[in-house]
Amino acid sequence: MNASFTIFPAIDLRAGQVVRLQEGDPARQTVFSHDPAEMAYRFLSQGARWLHVVNLDGAFGEERSARQNLRAIEQMLEITPEFSASLQTGGGMRSLQSIRELLVRGVRRVVVGTMAMERPDLLEQAIREWGAERIAVSLDARGGMVYVRGWQESGGISVEDAARLIQSCGVRWVVFTDISRDGMQTGLALEQASALADRFGFQVIASGGARSLEDVRQARERGLAGVILGRALYEGAILLEEVLQEERC
Repeated sequence: MNASFTIFPAIDLRAGQVVRLQEGDPARQTVFSHDPAEMAYRFLSQGARWLHVVNLDGAFGEERSARQNLRAIEQMLEITPEFSASLQTGGGMRSLQSIRELLVRGVRRVVVGTMAMERPDLLEQAIREWGAERIAVSLDARGGMVYVRGWQESGGISVEDAARLIQSCGVRWVVFTDISRDGMQTGLALEQASALADRFGFQVIASGGARSLEDVRQARERGLAGVILGRALYEGAILLEEVLQEERC
């Protein structure tokens, strides 16, 4: 069992609003808040130590809205010191400069996806420069294949081959999402996530489909490093203060 287990409330940003998508489809969007900083404060005041923040417009290549989301991220970063909390942030991180900008702003860990598949040389350079604790790779899968560019395109590589690739680059942290489960509350893809942890030695954070406290407990018992909670948290199927007790088990 992993000695450290973390709950990551998710704040997905689109045009400066907090949203959730179903299966990563931008046409199937629900808006949950117009004030990301207030949402961050709510989660942190309930005891969250980390937030998982995604710039969806960055992932989709929508530059103007992506900049709007960066301002929201900066507002969240102003709050985190009060709670000694950290931000894990991704979405559109496809260059060393984009990674650097977030780390300089105070983001604790940056999550890259497309860049890891298309430019593993840059991934390796990022890990050399900032360390394996500050760079994570998002493996977003559908039917055993990795998807990129905001889950809109197949990366042409299997999850297993992608895992082997990023392992060779020195990756330690992986966020694994089964796209077909994301936002659907059909349960986490625990078999695939734990296989990545067991076979490749990654610290794996499971994302997509969590529906109950029991899902989170099973993730912890399988030795995963954490779980990202989205729709189930926003709709009340999982209570944050209750599920945070799993961090201390």
